Amino acid sequence: MVRYKFTGVFEKGEKYYIGYCLEIPEANGQGKTLKECKENLIEAIKLVMEVRREEILSNVPKDIIKETVEI
Repeated sequence: MVRYKFTGVFEKGEKYYIGYCLEIPEANGQGKTLKECKENLIEAIKLVMEVRREEILSNVPKDIIKETVEI
């Protein structure tokens, strides 16, 4: 199984929990419950990572050797 570990930080506001990822500042989530906030943050992290991957791979020269490395 491929796994990454990130640091989520959560704050309770008046109506919602707000969460963000220290390693990926543009990923954040919110929810009425802490559980919902965590789930939304996880989805945001996945989306940011996928967009970053697509952007990087679109700029790789066609003749380069690419291999998948699992962590």
